[in-house]
Amino acid sequence: MNEKHPNEVDLYHNKLNTFIMNLLPKKLFPEIDNIELLNHQVVTKRDLLNFGNLLLNEIKSAAQKEDIPQWLKSAEVRKLLKISPGTLQNLRVNGTLKYKRIGGIIYYKYEDIAKMLNQ
Repeated sequence: MNEKHPNEVDLYHNKLNTFIMNLLPKKLFPEIDNIELLNHQVVTKRDLLNFGNLLLNEIKSAAQKEDIPQWLKSAEVRKLLKISPGTLQNLRVNGTLKYKRIGGIIYYKYEDIAKMLNQ
């Protein structure tokens, strides 16, 4: 299952709402020189198609740029890699995966996890 944390879902919806609220009419209707004319025109199927394509492209680009947290806690790493706590401990002990301990919490850099998987 590819479940998102509630805060990630909220962040995604906020980004989407911000995008929609900031749409430039020129992007939606590139063929119109005088944007004021839009105030007196009916929205056509072509206009809706343009909007749909623009929105789809923006969602795709936002999904590719999705912010990945720089530091992950042990539970997040175990869930991401689908490994047991013992396996994660072995990766730490044998130096395969770098980590930082702050207080009683162990953090792993996402970049280090990606490097380990690519080796």
